[in-house]
Amino acid sequence: MNTVDAKRVLETALICAPQPVPLRELRVLFNDALGSDTLKMLLQDLQRDWSQRGVELVQVASGWRFQSRPEMREYLDRLHPEKPPRYSRATLETLAIIAYRQPVTRGDIEDIRGVTVNSLIIKQLEDRGWVEVIGHRETVGRPALFATTRQFLDDLGLSSLDQLPVLDNPASNPQLLEALASAQGASDSESATQTDGASEELPARAVALGADLFEMAGERPRNDDVDAGNGVAGNSHE
Repeated sequence: MNTVDAKRVLETALICAPQPVPLRELRVLFNDALGSDTLKMLLQDLQRDWSQRGVELVQVASGWRFQSRPEMREYLDRLHPEKPPRYSRATLETLAIIAYRQPVTRGDIEDIRGVTVNSLIIKQLEDRGWVEVIGHRETVGRPALFATTRQFLDDLGLSSLDQLPVLDNPASNPQLLEALASAQGASDSESATQTDGASEELPARAVALGADLFEMAGERPRNDDVDAGNGVAGNSHE
């Protein structure tokens, strides 16, 4: 199979895929006749081919996918206008702590926040697919250890935790800043309904980072922005 045909196969498979496709599955397309290095080269060629279009090919934690570019979000939202979910200050703090201090126990989170963690907050993050139990700490009671998931990275358009905004200098990553550009703060609408009394002494940046992460998920396009039969489709916020 020549390069043009191989790229056409990859392009078709990725556009039709409902989820990111890892490299090992892409090799199956060619009965393992193409090695990983060759596939990576072809994928990079595809990225360049799509560089001037409204859709881009990206690598996230779970694999490769096509998605609409962030600057297209304004127009796609007109087809399916919907407001992203809003989250309480407590939820934002909890997300930021898990993301940056993982793995952590519920007790660790409570020690940092200074208040009891409402079980509904953890469940909310688990239901979204962003947080999961990865083990238990070998201590009294064997408390569960929480960490972020691959879905968390996929929704933020990241391939690894190393790409999270830097705590002390978020400006060091311009791509993430672009994703955060339209952040409006995600804690205002639920502030009146908080039930677990978030500590005012907790650094405000924990709330800001949590809000940034949720905003990134709202701004970063998902792989379902590209529909195999109809081209670019509306966005999806889970």
